[in-house]
Amino acid sequence: MTLTTSSQPAGTPAPLSPDTAAGPSSAPQTEAAPPAPHAGGRFSRLPMLAGKSFIPIGIFARLPLAMLTVGALTLATAVTGSYAVGGTVAGAVGIGSALGAPVFGALADRLGQRPVLLFAAVFNTAAVLALILAAYLIPGGDDLAGAVPVLAAAFVAGASCPQVGSLARVRWMALTSRGRRNARPGDLDTALSYESTADELTFVLGPALVGILASLITPWLPLALAAVLTITLVPAFAVHATHHAVGRTPAPTASGAAQKKRLRASLSVGQRAGAAAAVGLPVLAMVCMGTFFGSTQTALSSFSATFATSELAGLLYAVMGLSSAAAALSVAYWPQRFSVHARWMVSAGLMAALALLLLLPSTALPMILVLLVLGLPVGPLMVTVFAIGGLVAPAGKLGTVMTALASGIVAGTATGSTIAGQLAQHHGYSAAFLVPVCAAAALFLLGAAAAVVLRRRKKTAAAV
Repeated sequence: MTLTTSSQPAGTPAPLSPDTAAGPSSAPQTEAAPPAPHAGGRFSRLPMLAGKSFIPIGIFARLPLAMLTVGALTLATAVTGSYAVGGTVAGAVGIGSALGAPVFGALADRLGQRPVLLFAAVFNTAAVLALILAAYLIPGGDDLAGAVPVLAAAFVAGASCPQVGSLARVRWMALTSRGRRNARPGDLDTALSYESTADELTFVLGPALVGILASLITPWLPLALAAVLTITLVPAFAVHATHHAVGRTPAPTASGAAQKKRLRASLSVGQRAGAAAAVGLPVLAMVCMGTFFGSTQTALSSFSATFATSELAGLLYAVMGLSSAAAALSVAYWPQRFSVHARWMVSAGLMAALALLLLLPSTALPMILVLLVLGLPVGPLMVTVFAIGGLVAPAGKLGTVMTALASGIVAGTATGSTIAGQLAQHHGYSAAFLVPVCAAAALFLLGAAAAVVLRRRKKTAAAV
């Protein structure tokens, strides 16, 4: 990946977030001798850096998060017979997750990942089980007032869900940081490409697994399975040796606080605004990305209902997810001279142009072809924004920024679903497809703004 000089994978977290990279003594034992220069491909280096068990544990430990929203929607709708109650319960999960994720990341930065993940695994398991029980206690029909217990349980389940994907990225950034004896240029790109692919696959597999289990067996089983996966795999992820690579942010001292205050006072208004924008732009971009996802899925439900059933939308949406996952893997092989801000603008520009094709199909086959092509710039853009998030994260706040990016996707998905749903209800699916077009265009504009901010930030750092 090309992040100019300071954006090499080995240096991403080190200069900006030094507390997130551990010293040599705390490196995982799995970091042994580096492989021969031509041994294996780029992705074969990941198990050498993190250990062979880290990848399968990391994939399946994040599956409960992908199952939770759809599982809550399916269970509440099946028990009450009310789409209003089911949708509201799913919304409570999303709001809880969006609000809880940054708090989760901040605690992980301060206390370390292991204790926070262990606590979250136990607490979230209890919350999901409470959600199942509450769903069977609420009255039938569409009485939202009677659904308060399940809404509260859904919110707590969403807020306490372990943010495995975000914290895995923090570990990769530490494992590939400057000074680690096994790190090589390109390792971070490879790791983030894998992470985005893992996210895409789990968010395709999770809802599909919910649909299969709920329709063939019983509506509560998907959430019960999510609880079992959380209580078994999240602790395994928490105690994996890679957690040693991530340092904790030390507690603030009086002298440190005074020094930070003097540093803030020495910055001009423009410098302070630039620092805020450097973090805010990637987070806002993830909100737009979530809006793209949520509005596309909702518009596809309306589209598929015109010639089949709305349930077909999940399969159509999976097509875009699979092509996006495959494209995300390709980022590991992109040339180093292709800078992150150029990558952002090119990917977002392609998304905006290709999203216009959503307005053309009227049957399933043409739509499948459009979605297959549309997914190609999505994965690389997600990899890029997460990489920039690691670049601009303040010292000791890498976990906070990564989880804020993830919560931006959740919040955007809810926003996009709501807006597209209203447009589909009153104006048809064609109007709903305008939302992902606008979201992709907004991503392009944010990319242009981020390029300016990153260049100014680099010049300021060079001057200092």
